[in-house]
Amino acid sequence: MPDRVRADGSDNACGAPPYRLPDSTRADGAADSPGDCSGAGDDRRASGGDHSGGSCDATETDSQCRSRPLDLVFIIDSSRSVRPGEFEKVKIFLANMVDTLDVGSDATRVAVVNYASTVKIEFLLKDHFSKPDLKKAISRIEPLAAGTMTGLAIKTAMNEAFTEQSGARPRSRKISKVGIIVTDGRPQDQVEEVSAAARATGIEIYAVGVDRADMTSLQQMASIPLEDHVFYVETYGVIEKLTSKFRETLCGLDPCAMGHDCEHICVNSNASYYCKCRNGYILNADKKTCALKQVKVEVVEDPCKCEARLAFQKQTQAAIQQLTAKLAAVSGRIERLENMVGRV
Repeated sequence: MPDRVRADGSDNACGAPPYRLPDSTRADGAADSPGDCSGAGDDRRASGGDHSGGSCDATETDSQCRSRPLDLVFIIDSSRSVRPGEFEKVKIFLANMVDTLDVGSDATRVAVVNYASTVKIEFLLKDHFSKPDLKKAISRIEPLAAGTMTGLAIKTAMNEAFTEQSGARPRSRKISKVGIIVTDGRPQDQVEEVSAAARATGIEIYAVGVDRADMTSLQQMASIPLEDHVFYVETYGVIEKLTSKFRETLCGLDPCAMGHDCEHICVNSNASYYCKCRNGYILNADKKTCALKQVKVEVVEDPCKCEARLAFQKQTQAAIQQLTAKLAAVSGRIERLENMVGRV
């Protein structure tokens, strides 16, 4: 079941409809105060300008969490259903996300793929290596309008944005490749197969659904576990609240160090982890505990030893035959001597 994220950023229990929050209030229900940074994102432009009346530097709050190096591609829906004001909210979300990342040629690289009926790569992973440059590029993005060809956008990102020619690092560098899809509608093309192909190349996909987004399509696009890769918000007005969710997910913290229930070995796997066993053990069905591996011993005769044994047996049989013949000859002599003694 995908996460249905409330406007306050918390998980909504029991699958109930997400709580709707007006854009003019903070997540906790209070109005923004001039010196409060909590609602700064609502009044900030995609260019990253400061919130009026306060000094809200996003990098100060994010300094505790240094993001792991990524090749990150945003795939954003700008079809007709996304109104101009809503598209601005998406751009603010992207700008805020950039603020949470450790951006650089040797750190996280960012690209944006914009789509509707057609697909446009706004900029590549190799184009911008600083936060100001990235946010300026984001501020210049315009909506494309018309349809929703999500599958085509994913295919374009896989074949053109996530390539070494476009700035992606070689696989040997083991840099995580992450795609974040933001959409508010139902795809007008197939997404399941192309998403599976993208994931098979090593791209980790997050799907963010807004308002009328189709949950089945989000699940078909996203990586597993779905509860970690599918998000939903009711309006574009609160999409910025997902920034903290992604900051936790893309943070460089080791999930194993934060606590795990593996019996033997915990292996960090991006935002999650999995368990392994020490040599001589196998992982049980619960994927957490380990059992001693049963070793089947199979004795294989050495053909060289068999040949040597046959040769020894032949030599022994020949020696026995010789001894038997000698014994028979001795017995004959004794018998003749006894006969001679009897006659005397």
